[in-house]
Amino acid sequence: MNSLTNRRILLIDDTPAIHDDFRKILLPPVDDNSDLYLMEAALFGQTAKIEIPVFELDSAYQGQEGLAKVCQSLKDNRPYALAFVDMRMPQGWDGVETIEHLWEQDPRLQVVVCTAYADYSWDELLERLHGHDRLLILKKPFDNIEVHQLANTLTAKWEMTERASVQMSKLEQLVEQRTHEFKQASEALQREIDEREQLESQLVQSEKLASLGQLAAGVAHEINNPIGFISSNLGTLEGYFSKLQDMLDAYQRSEEGIASTEILERLKSMRERVELDFLREDIPLLIKESKEGISRVGKIVKDLKDFSRVDSNQEWQWANLQQGIESTLNIVANELKYKADVIKEYVDLPDIECLPSQINQVIMNLVVNAAQAMGPQRGKITLRSGMEAEHVWLEVADTGSGMASDTVQKIFDPFFTTKPVGQGTGLGLSLSYGIVKKHGGDITVSSELGVGTTFRVTLPIRQQHSST
Repeated sequence: MNSLTNRRILLIDDTPAIHDDFRKILLPPVDDNSDLYLMEAALFGQTAKIEIPVFELDSAYQGQEGLAKVCQSLKDNRPYALAFVDMRMPQGWDGVETIEHLWEQDPRLQVVVCTAYADYSWDELLERLHGHDRLLILKKPFDNIEVHQLANTLTAKWEMTERASVQMSKLEQLVEQRTHEFKQASEALQREIDEREQLESQLVQSEKLASLGQLAAGVAHEINNPIGFISSNLGTLEGYFSKLQDMLDAYQRSEEGIASTEILERLKSMRERVELDFLREDIPLLIKESKEGISRVGKIVKDLKDFSRVDSNQEWQWANLQQGIESTLNIVANELKYKADVIKEYVDLPDIECLPSQINQVIMNLVVNAAQAMGPQRGKITLRSGMEAEHVWLEVADTGSGMASDTVQKIFDPFFTTKPVGQGTGLGLSLSYGIVKKHGGDITVSSELGVGTTFRVTLPIRQQHSST
């Protein structure tokens, strides 16, 4: 079908009179006064009457015949939106078996069971057919208005479901496309890293950090847009539901004025069936949890942008060291949470003149190394800060395995690593050393086997000259 509009209905019943009744209900005679309506609108300035789309009704007198029509409709790309199925058809399949075969071919088909007999209880029907969301029952003798309402409602439901499916398909394609693009970018980046991993040049490593920062900021920017409208939609949804709550309260209060016991019982039954009290309690909680989740994602994105600081364009600028530490900790939280508890012993520090993304890289290298130094037992990583004269300092201390003195002497050498082959390049601490020296600072280490290791980074508050 070229359009998502679908008014095609199939009636499966072995009684010809039932088919005549359905045609009278769903296929009213064509109104020959349409020209008069248009003339009246032109003469008196009134709006012409809107023609409601008519249904397209097909008939089948046995389940097998109905199945054949459904299969043909799918082959022609003109599926039925709705089928009315008689429960008792002496020749061939009964209604339940017919529905099972129909749904095997077209799971989207909405179905109304037409019956005057209690061959199956409603619970038995639902349990056997597993069609809670696609199955309704129509008791014979049926009411014309009820038939028409069912036809309108269920064809509209089919159309809305199809539109949602089309939209979901588009979203999935977009996600797949974005994932493919990100995978290509990651693979390209990995190739670049592999080609350059043997190079010690500080210039090359600086460019690598800039590329990583740009990628991180680009991802953060892409995520920020959907976070914005999801957060906005959740807020609007919360307001809408609050209004619906008020309306439900008003409806419930108005029940006191209903004299009919039958109507009151039906309303009570409906509330119990849809679990109204549970929904009214659970929906606000779901919205609240979703808003908290979006807020958390937003915080991670902000920290990712703070960590990369690509807006600096690798220019010297004044930055808050503690803010950089917190952003970096958030980025590597997954590396830390199963290995160590983080203890913070900060003091207030002035802003320092630096290249923020490079300082963040140094902090990340030290914290990740501390986490990787932990043994099977959960350890502690302590971050301390302080100030001495015109310098600030940061310490990263761990309770890991520690290092022997001969290892400590080589720890800043390029390509030296204590990790197994293939798990480290030996460049992390060497690059950190180069970055700290570039800032006119110093980095030292003290370690004891079986006790732990402490790295101390000292940086000047102000640079002697601002050039990279």
